[in-house]
Amino acid sequence: MADKNSKWDENVAGAFYVDDQCIACDACVFEAPGFFVMNDDEGHAYVAKQPVTEEEIEKCKEALGACPVEAIGLDG
Repeated sequence: MADKNSKWDENVAGAFYVDDQCIACDACVFEAPGFFVMNDDEGHAYVAKQPVTEEEIEKCKEALGACPVEAIGLDG
């Protein structure tokens, strides 16, 4: 389970975030491109844009579900 106290500084403020358990697998970037972005220099993903519409929220929830290490949180 993701820990909001361990989220990356690059995450934009909002409900979704990526924490330091990320293994840079690209699953979230594939599921919700534009919302999740990879920091290739540091080897982890982060939330670049928070979803607004129901469709966008659903895409981000799918990304959360696809994360193999549960590094995506939905509690801001």
